[in-house]
Amino acid sequence: MSGLGEVVQRLAARDGVRGVLLLSGDGLPIEHSAAGTFEPETVAALAATLAQYAGQLGAGASLGELSTGVLEFDGGLLLVARVGTGDWLAILAAPEADVGPLLFDLRQHRPALVALL
Repeated sequence: MSGLGEVVQRLAARDGVRGVLLLSGDGLPIEHSAAGTFEPETVAALAATLAQYAGQLGAGASLGELSTGVLEFDGGLLLVARVGTGDWLAILAAPEADVGPLLFDLRQHRPALVALL
């Protein structure tokens, strides 16, 4: 798990990132790191629920499974990215964060993240 923890910490250290949480599809926190404060258990449970409903939306719209989602809130951004068959990364970012490079890196390095699970 140390390799996985290291990846989570490196993601959390990126400019504009406030916190990173690896969660199970059941909504349980696996690993997290944060520059600020957030409730990992709450975020994990609700992010898993969001991913499940987004998956149903994708199926209903004939778009397939959700790989990555970005939600914009008044206080910041939430990225949800599938890692493997059932686990997810939830990344909290500042409102002014440039998440484009992060999204690119997640897409490019998703197989390496899966290998760490």
